[in-house]
Amino acid sequence: MKLHELRDNPGATKSRKRIGRGPGSGVGKTGGRGIKGQKSRSGVAIKGYEGGQMPLYQRLPKRGFTKPNRKAYAVVNLGLIQKFVDAGKIDAGQPITEDVLVASGLVRRKLDGIRVLAKGEITGKLDIAVTGASRSAIDAVAKAGGSLSVTTAPAAE
Repeated sequence: MKLHELRDNPGATKSRKRIGRGPGSGVGKTGGRGIKGQKSRSGVAIKGYEGGQMPLYQRLPKRGFTKPNRKAYAVVNLGLIQKFVDAGKIDAGQPITEDVLVASGLVRRKLDGIRVLAKGEITGKLDIAVTGASRSAIDAVAKAGGSLSVTTAPAAE
């Protein structure tokens, strides 16, 4: 068996049907669309129309509320911070601020701030200062002998 001898199983592949390529193709002239009518034209959207009956998308209740000015935080897990410290991309001796996290490449951009979550293990003593953190993340850093301070970002008006 050589590379040039490889073949697919017979009947495994089928060539696509070329629509509207003359009478000999079996789907020439009207291209399988029949004659006249809305469905024979381009730009048809029949599925959303229910013939005068109230459409399903209008019958269903609308619920909830999307806050137009909600804050979007960049999320970082403790395990990832530890991984970057171990790799030498973040200096554990210095305080770890949001700018340090962005510079190291751990976070692409700050958005409305950076929020630390407790997923993963933290081994060394770290001094972290970020916009937000989960309660379990704060406890995990304190347990490892470090400190996680949460600062409130200035209101962006």
